[in-house]
Amino acid sequence: MEHRSLPFSGHPLSVIGLGTWQLGADWGDVREEDALAVLDAAVESGVTFFDTADVYGDGRSEQLIGRYLRQRPDAGVFVATKMGRRAEQRPENFTLDNFRAWNDRSRANLGVDTLDLVQLHCPPTPVYSTDAVYDALDTLVAEKRVAAYAVSVETCAEALAAIAHPGIASVQIILNPFRLKPLEEVLPAAAAAGVGIIARVPLASGLLTGKYTRETVFAADDHRAYNRHGEAFDQGETFSGVDFETGLDAAAEFAALAPAGATPAQTALRWIIQQPGVTSVIPGARSVEQARANAAAAALAPLDQATLDAVSDLYDRRIRAQVHDRW
Repeated sequence: MEHRSLPFSGHPLSVIGLGTWQLGADWGDVREEDALAVLDAAVESGVTFFDTADVYGDGRSEQLIGRYLRQRPDAGVFVATKMGRRAEQRPENFTLDNFRAWNDRSRANLGVDTLDLVQLHCPPTPVYSTDAVYDALDTLVAEKRVAAYAVSVETCAEALAAIAHPGIASVQIILNPFRLKPLEEVLPAAAAAGVGIIARVPLASGLLTGKYTRETVFAADDHRAYNRHGEAFDQGETFSGVDFETGLDAAAEFAALAPAGATPAQTALRWIIQQPGVTSVIPGARSVEQARANAAAAALAPLDQATLDAVSDLYDRRIRAQVHDRW
């Protein structure tokens, strides 16, 4: 497994990490023993980076990771969590006192004194440009509550606003073959500023696996059922903002681009880690088999130029009109 250093922290992250939203909530039920098995399968496959959030299952994801790491203190896993989505989404709520309270809860859930990385979890847009917010984050570092801080964003404009502030270790942003806009300005700006890029929603909520059909039914508590039009949170988090029917047709075309011996999902992950400036990509997994298959994408040969060009063409023809100007 290739590792790339996260700026500011200097900590090497596996290029394929593990996103753990699935292990908390909003993707249907996952039993505790199954969640712990997924974490273990990822580590045994070379993953050294877990991404979580205090809102995933209202802390369940953090707690499961904390339990696993107590069982496997030798795992060498770097854990990034997020804060802010459990509170009312108003800029005035993003204060030092609230940050301390949120951090205390995450530190207790994870069973650590210092959080490896804490990310603002897609807060209201003005937060990214508020100097007092970054002063508060600097204070958390000085108090050793966190080792480093970062942001998770919905839009490229939010990413660029955050990158302009010194001290940001990384930007977590949706990046996949159905979401190419970050390649234009965000990745170059991050590279110039020495800021890492963590690519999330890498499989477009599963669309890029090529496994879904028009007959697929998602559980009622799965965001792919209840948030298709942004009913609960930003629409871009579900299928990358692409409508399901369009996404199915595009995914079928993308699947045909997979090299021999690679799945469509692995091809999408390989495409992401091939983009200049990407530090790590964080696919989720609901099973041991998924965790192992995702990690194996790191060993694929780089995609050739013809495949890269075909991905760009597919995006332009089928996807661009729906997502490019929104996020």
